[in-house]
Amino acid sequence: MGGIAVCPGSFDPITYGHLDIIRRSAKVFDEIHVVVLNNSSKKPLFTVDERLELIKEVTKEIPNVTVASFQGLLVDYASGVNASAIIRGLRAVSDFEYEMQITSMNRVLDDKIETFFIMTNNQYSFLSSSIVKEVAKYNGKISELVPPTVETALKNKFLK
Repeated sequence: MGGIAVCPGSFDPITYGHLDIIRRSAKVFDEIHVVVLNNSSKKPLFTVDERLELIKEVTKEIPNVTVASFQGLLVDYASGVNASAIIRGLRAVSDFEYEMQITSMNRVLDDKIETFFIMTNNQYSFLSSSIVKEVAKYNGKISELVPPTVETALKNKFLK
């Protein structure tokens, strides 16, 4: 397929589910821009800079991944980097309705950018950053949910 794709999210924090989508996308597109967007409806645990550093660390082995942050409309970022696609991960059917609304609005804003949905690996279908944070908050086992760097960062956050 080739071309440039944008993989957006809040990534607070990045999980193995996110990495699954990023790795698989990187096999299809020439460049993947993993973009931390500031979601005003969420109260993040990690700062944008902390999230960027964690994502850079866990994606450093994927040569065609660029990590950035952006405030504003996703289609504006995508257009600015000449992306032709937006990658969205789906965990379950319940994600589809929300993602369809976003995709439809993005199409209204810029119909030259296509959205591609990638179903997450079944082993991560339950996984969300919110669940990981909740388990980590109570010192639960998260080693199978996030990379070691992220696990350490979470433990350090909740020790404070």
